[in-house]
Amino acid sequence: MSKTKSDALFQLIKSLKKSEKRYFKLQSRLEDPNTKYLMLFDQMDSQTTYNEREIIQAVPGIKAQQLSNLKAHLYKKVLQCIRQYNQSAVMDIQIREMIDHAQILFNRSLYDQCVEMLKKAKKRAKKIDNLELQLVILKWEKNILTQTIGPDNETRVNRIIEEVKDVSARINNINKFTNLSAQLNSIYTKIGFIRNQTDLDTISGLFNSQLPKFNEDELSPNEKLNLYNLYVGYYFFLQDFEKGHQYAEKGVQLFDSHKELRYFRVEGYLNAINSLMIAQYKRHEYHSFVDTSRRLREIRHYPKNLINENIRLKLLKYTYVHEFNRIFMLGEFSSGVSLMNKIKPRLEYFITQLDNHSKIILYYKVACLYFGNDNYRESIQWLNRITYFENIDLREDIHSFARILNLISHYELGNMDVIDYYIRSTYRFMLKKDDLHRFQKAILNFLRKLAGEFTEEDLIPEFQKLRKRLLPMQNNPFEKRAFIYFDIISWLESKIQKERVQDVIAEKARKTLERQQHEKKVKLKLPQ
Repeated sequence: MSKTKSDALFQLIKSLKKSEKRYFKLQSRLEDPNTKYLMLFDQMDSQTTYNEREIIQAVPGIKAQQLSNLKAHLYKKVLQCIRQYNQSAVMDIQIREMIDHAQILFNRSLYDQCVEMLKKAKKRAKKIDNLELQLVILKWEKNILTQTIGPDNETRVNRIIEEVKDVSARINNINKFTNLSAQLNSIYTKIGFIRNQTDLDTISGLFNSQLPKFNEDELSPNEKLNLYNLYVGYYFFLQDFEKGHQYAEKGVQLFDSHKELRYFRVEGYLNAINSLMIAQYKRHEYHSFVDTSRRLREIRHYPKNLINENIRLKLLKYTYVHEFNRIFMLGEFSSGVSLMNKIKPRLEYFITQLDNHSKIILYYKVACLYFGNDNYRESIQWLNRITYFENIDLREDIHSFARILNLISHYELGNMDVIDYYIRSTYRFMLKKDDLHRFQKAILNFLRKLAGEFTEEDLIPEFQKLRKRLLPMQNNPFEKRAFIYFDIISWLESKIQKERVQDVIAEKARKTLERQQHEKKVKLKLPQ
């Protein structure tokens, strides 16, 4: 077994829950109490890092030349054990087993029993709207037709043919929706939100040319879910958070209409909640945001057998990110930093388990949290994680704005000796990434100017000029993306008013909440 395979086995064993490990050991002992597989399993489980030499020395009877085959077989046995253990919780696994049983019955010429087994499997597959498994079941229904000929044979044939056409068409729709979604996501994870007219033309052109024709009312829940995910991603990409919100809400409403799907498709439900909370955050809908966050907490209390490692990680990631977003919406940076100090060791460990895209997003969130609390040195430390990230082609937008926030943090610390160097470095980076626009130029020129000698009284007019210059950009379809990454206007106002930036943001948040509450009361009083 290669080193990669050895690492894979080690990672697989380490991913097991305690209950899964107990189940594996119990099954192994039932087969053979002295099995080498169990001894190998225990030894690998006890290691913190994989060490082959230690295994050979610690496990009696295992020779170096045997180890490769033993690990290969152990890998299969562990996977089989996980499958058996989780069978009752994962409906897909149950249905696949029923299809396997139908095949066994077919091979033994027990055709009537085979038909009954397929009926049960089909009923469950329809319940969770698993189209791929429905298609497999229909294939077996066709196979068994010649063995169960009856007076209604022609009717059965026509029904199966129509069902195959219908299910195949639905699968084709889903493939088109998900293929387009994957294409858009691959571009988004590289550049972030659209930057200019060229980006808009490229993205909208791709979307409109690849989107298949459909009648939404005729789509199955699975088709709708994938369609809504596609639209959410597309409109978020374009920074059209109003339309993105509409489709994110549709996604959550779909799970409300088909409550059983919340348990059969936990990950899909979790993603729908996350999309809606992102839209509510971008639209500053605080009360709706808090209401939706309760759904996240509800998922934490789902039966343990429904929460696999993938879902657990996503749930934790969304919980962290949206707690940061809630803090940003209220301007409660001080309480956010207090929370951060408590959870930092856990967060640091959690980050090691994340994909690179999620890492960059979290780094930037934490950096903004510290910046909002005037902890500029801490902010720079987290921003440096982005600056020195191994893959600078991932989320080039965050890389660009991390460099701008880094510059402003150095300015706040009075590190004027490094400002000019960082400005030139940032210019080069943005030119290379084709991300040097009016907003970035205005900030960089402003900071270069501030590197000169100014009295405190001279500075205020400079802050006022920049604020006046930037305000119109908030309504520019392409320049407005800059304000998503960093509330530069509030920072400038804090300088002009000689207040802490978090106090400025908190006051704006208070007024926004008061306005929303007033609008809600007015709406309730209007005649229906």
